[in-house]
Amino acid sequence: MAQNILVIHYSQSGQLTEILQNFCKPFADSTIEWIKVEPSTPFPFPWTSASFFDAMPETVLEKPVPIKPLHFERSQYDLIIFGYQPWFLSPSLPASAILQDEEFRKIMNGTNIVSVLGCRNMWINAQEAVKQQIASAGGKLIGNVPLIDKTSNLISVVTILHWMLTGQKTKKWGVFPIPGVSDEDIRDVSQFGALLKEKLSANQTDEFQDALVAKGGVIIPVSILFIESRAKMLFRIWANLITKKTAKGGNRKFWINFFKYYLIFALFIVSPIVLMIYHIFVRPFKGQHIKRELAYYRGTQLR
Repeated sequence: MAQNILVIHYSQSGQLTEILQNFCKPFADSTIEWIKVEPSTPFPFPWTSASFFDAMPETVLEKPVPIKPLHFERSQYDLIIFGYQPWFLSPSLPASAILQDEEFRKIMNGTNIVSVLGCRNMWINAQEAVKQQIASAGGKLIGNVPLIDKTSNLISVVTILHWMLTGQKTKKWGVFPIPGVSDEDIRDVSQFGALLKEKLSANQTDEFQDALVAKGGVIIPVSILFIESRAKMLFRIWANLITKKTAKGGNRKFWINFFKYYLIFALFIVSPIVLMIYHIFVRPFKGQHIKRELAYYRGTQLR
């Protein structure tokens, strides 16, 4: 059954665009409108370290950046596919701008929506923010397809930073894995698009996410669940602190650098120790709680 589909996203490196193109291949018989959002002031790619970390406070506080005007061909669609990346455990600044755009919010009202992500490995807090924005606009989130970098957490920090700061999706020093979502996963995401099309054709949209999870389409390592449950609160504290200090005339660059070195220390020194303690002394006694949390975050419902 042909559908009128809106695909809207922001991509710096082009990886997310490629993911969405493959995801939408099964919908070749549908009318697809593609909108690639552009900030009024483009974010650099590759990033500089200073520009990347400077984006943290506004990203975490979900303050939208100005974007070029959005032009929609329709006022209603059968399906919206919203592609985004998390930055600092939150929707990227352009993603927040899309979700807070008044015209787009009107289009979301009453419409089936599927979110598609391309990211390192931490997305559950960002997705909670997306869920809230969609729900407040009256949209119906029927699916979430997160594609992640499947290498270990600390190694992926090194490889993603290599990609972000050089613009090269290559093996750092010829030793580390290639950063980002694997070529295989990008290619195979079309199977999830086919699954979505099947459920839409059968008028079984409420079954899509469960079917996606059953196919292994939503991966949440327990270690990442634990880290995200605590890290977002710390990011909010830092974001509010930097905003407050800057408003009082403080040196923003100083506080951004302070956060950067705190984050590096937390990632590479504190996090491994805390995770070891968690896996030995806490996780064995939290089995049922972990199962409930994983089931919730794999789904589309909002608490």
